[in-house]
Amino acid sequence: MAVRKLKPVTPGQRHKVASNFEYVTKTTPEKSLLAPIKRSGGRNQQGKMTMRYLGGGHKKRYRIIDFYRNKDGISATVKSIEYDPNRTARIALVVYADGEKNYIVAPNGLEVGQKIISGKDATPEIGNTLFLSDIPLGTIVHNIELRPDGGAVMARSAGAYAQLTSRDGKYAILRLPSGEIRMILITCRATIGTVSNSDHQLEKSGKAGRSRWLGRRPRVRGVVMNPVDHPMGGGEGRASGGHPRSRNGIPAKGFKTRDKKKASNKYIVERRKK
Repeated sequence: MAVRKLKPVTPGQRHKVASNFEYVTKTTPEKSLLAPIKRSGGRNQQGKMTMRYLGGGHKKRYRIIDFYRNKDGISATVKSIEYDPNRTARIALVVYADGEKNYIVAPNGLEVGQKIISGKDATPEIGNTLFLSDIPLGTIVHNIELRPDGGAVMARSAGAYAQLTSRDGKYAILRLPSGEIRMILITCRATIGTVSNSDHQLEKSGKAGRSRWLGRRPRVRGVVMNPVDHPMGGGEGRASGGHPRSRNGIPAKGFKTRDKKKASNKYIVERRKK
């Protein structure tokens, strides 16, 4: 079990469910793969607030992740599994045969000492990156490219995966984490396996302070605002607020916001479930 329930020694621990970090093997990151990351606090270059409910939080440094996996034919050894404060998944430090070090998003089942490889000669085993043209049908994959050599953009968060269902000409057809079935060029790459830390969805913060550590400020419901501040505000007593909508008046909960004329619509075989 990758989560633990704490004894309620304090009120904030009563409902807290936290990760036990059992797969993390190293606590200090690789210095050469760190970069600074600046918080905006929701302010633009003029210092004006353009996004609400952001600010504060613990200082973090960015871990440079290799989403391209284009060092074909050179094997890499997994040196450690680490925690990354910038994402829900765990990351793995890998060292290539030529001495280069990289971070990758760690899949479930990846172990220290294991060898991984990418390219045409790679076998469809956990952690290996292959072209969609070379992956057996029915395989579970993650870190999927949307454009050839564009880097992985889909199925990257904790527990996420997609399934390669079929191939049709120059396209592979994948069932994505949202349930959407989509065509992607077979020259795009994907990594075998499921993203690690799948128990992340079972975690509970237990207290409001933990949200503040993550840089989230308290969010005010539109229904309790005044009419001048929100379309759902105002009314006598505890009014329901009418049809749910955003502060800009855009309807929510069922209203489709995707452009009907969007060019990439032709690649979607089946829309995601509501």
